Amino acid sequence: MKSQSLEQHNLPTGTYGYSATGLDELGATEYTLVTIVVDVSGSVYSYKKEMEDAILQIVDSCKYSPRADNLMIRLLSFNNDVNEIHGFKLLEECDKGDYDDCLTIRGSTALYDASHNAINATIDYGMSLVNNDFDVNAIIAIITDGMNNTGKITSPKKIKEALQKVIKEENLESLLSILIGVGTQDDPDVSTYLSEFKDIAGITQYVEIKNANARELAKLAEFVSKSISAQSQALGSGSPSQPLQF
Repeated sequence: MKSQSLEQHNLPTGTYGYSATGLDELGATEYTLVTIVVDVSGSVYSYKKEMEDAILQIVDSCKYSPRADNLMIRLLSFNNDVNEIHGFKLLEECDKGDYDDCLTIRGSTALYDASHNAINATIDYGMSLVNNDFDVNAIIAIITDGMNNTGKITSPKKIKEALQKVIKEENLESLLSILIGVGTQDDPDVSTYLSEFKDIAGITQYVEIKNANARELAKLAEFVSKSISAQSQALGSGSPSQPLQF
């Protein structure tokens, strides 16, 4: 489902790279890089369609933002492996068909691998943009209903190291990261685990929806799209947007 116009990039760490719009295709001078990371392990099966609808709602809502021309979106899914559904695409090139039946549900939960890739791809592409005189900030939303139980990365401290790299190397003006727990009502241990993961990894914000139904996932989509808009509007301020209340 990747656009043929996206260029492939390798990352210095790990086995997963990313794809992104070529710099010569960019018409604005500043961009907010958006990455949506979605858990597609077996436990998500019962609300697959609702999750796909939420992804589409996020993208459609962004198209009404006054900053629509300054957004690029990347969509990742993860189970045992990390799968790039599409790389950093200009919002105007994100079509409804990109998200129709886009999630393949199976397997376990490589939460750490997916988070690590999302952060490092954002840093790497952001560095390319900054080196070519673009102004850049970013937001990453990680949506999961479970605990990490597979993958090459075994500690959330690796996620923290990646996030600290943003500050150290100053490739991005700011990075807002949001961890979203889905369907946590059924297992309080998941809620506790994800809250602790957020703190150990240095993720900006943790929110959760108790029930994984259409109504709650629509509210989640609205929250994510508003967070994207707020972060994009903060570009040029030197700081990330303030986390919104869910």
